[in-house]
Amino acid sequence: MDRFRTRPAVVVLGALALALAAAGAWAGRAGPPIRAMLWIARDADPVRALGSTPTECLKPPSDAAQARAVEVGRAAFRTPVVLGGQAARAGIACESCHRSGRTNPDFQFPGVSSAPGTADVTSSLFSSHRGNGVDDPRPIPDLSGPKAAFKIGQAPDDRRLEAFIHGLVTEEFDGPEPAPAVLAGLAAYVRSLDPSACPAPPRQPLSPALLMADARQSIAAARTESAAGDTATAVVMVAAARARLGLIDERFNTPAVAAQRRALRDADRRLAQVQDALRTGRPGAGSALANWLDRARPLEADLTAHRSASLFDTARLRQALKLRLPG
Repeated sequence: MDRFRTRPAVVVLGALALALAAAGAWAGRAGPPIRAMLWIARDADPVRALGSTPTECLKPPSDAAQARAVEVGRAAFRTPVVLGGQAARAGIACESCHRSGRTNPDFQFPGVSSAPGTADVTSSLFSSHRGNGVDDPRPIPDLSGPKAAFKIGQAPDDRRLEAFIHGLVTEEFDGPEPAPAVLAGLAAYVRSLDPSACPAPPRQPLSPALLMADARQSIAAARTESAAGDTATAVVMVAAARARLGLIDERFNTPAVAAQRRALRDADRRLAQVQDALRTGRPGAGSALANWLDRARPLEADLTAHRSASLFDTARLRQALKLRLPG
C-alpha cells in the first residue's frame, strides 16, 4: 500500500502526465521501445512480461449468433478505443489488466496501482465519475477463473454483467457510450472465458503471427458487422485491428526491418481509410476489408520471416530493455 491513503486530485490527475513525460524522456529518445513498459512492475522479469503472453481460456459458444458476439467482444477487449479518455491516450485497453482475458500480476501503473497486479477502480486518474480521492487499489481479478468467484453473475440471462461493463467503460474510464453490439460482445466474451478451456501451457511467446491473427479476426468481424449495417461496431473492429498492428510496429523499429515496418504502416493506412469510409458512409468499405484480408497473409509471412531482427526476438528485446525508466 502507498504511504498515503489519500491523494489530492491534482496529484492523481498528474500521475498519467508524469508517466507519459517519462516515456518522452526515455534515454533522450522519443519514448520507451515498448509502451507497455510504462506499466510493468519494476521487479517483474520484463522479457517474460513483454516477450510472452498468457494463453487464452476461451470456450466459443456453439450458437452462431453468440459466437459472432464473442468475436466482437474479443476484438473490443483488445483496443484502447473502447475505454477512451486518458486510458486510450496511455494505450490502456481491457487487456492491459486482463491479459488474454486472465489477470496481469505484472501490472503496476503510476497513480493507479500499489503492489504489482493491483488497480484502483475508483481513481481520479481515469475517471471523473468514480474518483473518491482514496488510494485503495485492489487485486486484478482473473476473468478466466471459476465463475462462482465473481460478484457479478455471468449466466446468459443475467444482465447485470452488461450493466457492470457499461459502468466500467463510461464511468470508471470516462469512455464513450459503447455501441450496443460492442457492449453485448464484451459481455459474451467474458462469459465465454472458462477455466476448463485453458490450454496446458499457461503462456506462449508473443509473435507477429499471434498479433496478425488477432488483426485478421477483427477485420473478419468488421466485415460481418459492416455487411449487417452496424457501422459503429465495424469501426471499433477496424480500430482493434489497427491496435494489433501498432503492437507489431513498435517492435519492428530497427533498420534491418525498415521495409517490413513500411509495409505495416501501409496496412494501417489502408485500414484508416476504411474507417473513414465507414464513418462517412462512402461505398467500398466491404471490398476494401476483403482486399486487406487477402494481403494480410503475405504480410504476416514476411513479418514472421524477419522476426529475429525485431524486438520479438528475445535477445534483442533483452538488450532494448536494459534501459529502464528513472526511479
